[in-house]
Amino acid sequence: MKTAAFKNSFAKDSKQRKAAMHLIPNLFTTGNLLCGVYAILSVFNGDYLMAAIAILVAMVFDVLDGKSARLTNSTSHFGLEYDSLSDVVSFGVAPGLLLYSWALSGQGSFGVAVMFAYVAMGAVRLARFNSTVTQSDGKYFTGLAIPAAAGVVASLVVFDHYTVRMGADVKPVFVLIITLALSFLMVSTIKYRSFKDLKFKGHQQITYLVWGILTLMMVAAWPQVMLFMIFAGYALMGPVERLFWLVAQAMGKKGPAKTEVPSLEPKP
Repeated sequence: MKTAAFKNSFAKDSKQRKAAMHLIPNLFTTGNLLCGVYAILSVFNGDYLMAAIAILVAMVFDVLDGKSARLTNSTSHFGLEYDSLSDVVSFGVAPGLLLYSWALSGQGSFGVAVMFAYVAMGAVRLARFNSTVTQSDGKYFTGLAIPAAAGVVASLVVFDHYTVRMGADVKPVFVLIITLALSFLMVSTIKYRSFKDLKFKGHQQITYLVWGILTLMMVAAWPQVMLFMIFAGYALMGPVERLFWLVAQAMGKKGPAKTEVPSLEPKP
């Protein structure tokens, strides 16, 4: 009887732990959603800097969500759908409203159309990712991930607030170009590195550590500049790699002209 009671209690503890493991990623997803809603409210209140910061914090929750789900082996279909719905709010609707209220409201219906294009393309990007997640190799993303696109938008607002202060004539045009470019990159077939396959081997650990420390120092010293450079650099990395690949492929097809190999057989 005691043995059976012990087994039952152990089974109950295992179920409780499993339920707790599934709860942790969903709590991080809820934090992501909360930041997205707060960013929308900040846009309505005209506090664009706070809205941008809330979007950046939502990205932190989004990363913790995925990491905790993989570490605890608690990924589920419910968690995937909940995460995608939260991402639509935090990295689609919130940045779209921020872009429109901050820079595109003076462009009339065209500004509304561009803002909608960003939100719609972000939703399409998430839907495509969910439909192909089982076929992905994990090393590359197809198209720019919507959190990365939102990071470009949020860091641009922070960068402009503290450093650039774009004029009323320049800002709408620049933001229009950035928004259309991000919308295209999200639904494109350009490959982006996911950095999940990075392996820290032997002597390379010190090198990665040094670069990591230097990067953290620069972000801590100039966060308003470095954050935009990091997000913008990642957004440009995919097209640049594709361009290099196309150039290398074209050069390889041309190649050196074939020449006849002289015969080594002695002439009669």
